[in-house]
Amino acid sequence: MIGKPKNARDKLVLPLDVNTMEEAKELVTELKDYVGVFKVGLQLYTSVGPDIIKMIQDEGREIFFDGKFHDIPNTVAKASANLVKQGVTFFNVHITGGSKMISTCLKLARETAKSCGLERPKVLGVTLLTSFGQRTLTEELLINLNIDDYVSQLAKVAKKSGLDGIIASATDVPKIKKDCGDDFIILCPAIRPTWSVVNDQIRVVTPRDAVRAGVDYLVVGRPITSAKDRVSAAQLVLDEMQEALEEVAR
Repeated sequence: MIGKPKNARDKLVLPLDVNTMEEAKELVTELKDYVGVFKVGLQLYTSVGPDIIKMIQDEGREIFFDGKFHDIPNTVAKASANLVKQGVTFFNVHITGGSKMISTCLKLARETAKSCGLERPKVLGVTLLTSFGQRTLTEELLINLNIDDYVSQLAKVAKKSGLDGIIASATDVPKIKKDCGDDFIILCPAIRPTWSVVNDQIRVVTPRDAVRAGVDYLVVGRPITSAKDRVSAAQLVLDEMQEALEEVAR
């Protein structure tokens, strides 16, 4: 079971945002020596199903199932139990589903793992999608909190409810670490090297800044998968992460 990764490769998460098993296998085969965790989201899973999990496992890599569960407690718990049986390393739930949903999910996940002789996957909480900004939070969701305070509150709910960590922007990490402790896992999406484009994300940071902030897992997608030379792009990201790790260690 993955805990706190120590090296750059194990910290790097690559999303398989494609539609076919052939495309996914090409990415995994090409990049498995540069990536610690492959992220399977709804786009790919709804196309090819559980076979994608086995393919990644056969290649010796960890899986983050990015399903962002948010439903009534019983539904989320049973879906989570199915993921436990499939042997994923991480999966996630929306913290806004509430503490009852989270606790019910964790209880059945633990029971299922024990009955199957497996380790329970790490369960992470989604705070606020990185495509959201303050305007969306205030004007559409009618939440009159500063975005940093809102994320901080959700992180506290996640910790109190028993989640292993959260998914959040690197800019939120210092306060989350202070409130929830260093053992709390933080996985950060929307990582963009300075040489890449931002795309549809709003709250983005570089790999160097994320590592310096204390992020445990960094999700880097299109800067690698859309590059003409994907291996070279992945190596550039790893080099930047490694330099930051060495800076932090000094």
